[in-house]
Amino acid sequence: MFLRTCLDRFHRGAAHLQSPLLLVLRLYWGWNFFLTGKGKLLHLDRTAEYFAGLGIPLPKLNVVLAGGTECLGGLLLVVGLWSRVASVPLIFTLSVAYATAEHEALAAIFSDPDKFTSATPFLFLLAVVIVLAFGPGKLSLDHLRERRASS
Repeated sequence: MFLRTCLDRFHRGAAHLQSPLLLVLRLYWGWNFFLTGKGKLLHLDRTAEYFAGLGIPLPKLNVVLAGGTECLGGLLLVVGLWSRVASVPLIFTLSVAYATAEHEALAAIFSDPDKFTSATPFLFLLAVVIVLAFGPGKLSLDHLRERRASS
């Protein structure tokens, strides 16, 4: 009985870490998405050349789409607004990044997982998959919006 009580308290205490952790995750990676997207848009021609070298069709259009997705999606993550929805196009953008710029790492996902997890898109992808799965947490505009809607 004593052990059960201690475990229950531990679980309740640990559950209080969820929203602060999601906030830190959203702030850090959301801001990094914004900066990455901004960099693409500010250096449109150079990034379009890079995209063309990777064989991405319509490179300028795809730079604008990827950069815009990263900027807007990143800001939405930062404030925690439409976070799960914003995660979907970000996941798609990161999947394209893996398939084009990091195709060797993607091909090595099972044979050399370290190569896959050390590729640039991995931590970005992990962050948005976590937000998609768990939501933005209580410290977000989504949570505030949901509370107001249920009142």
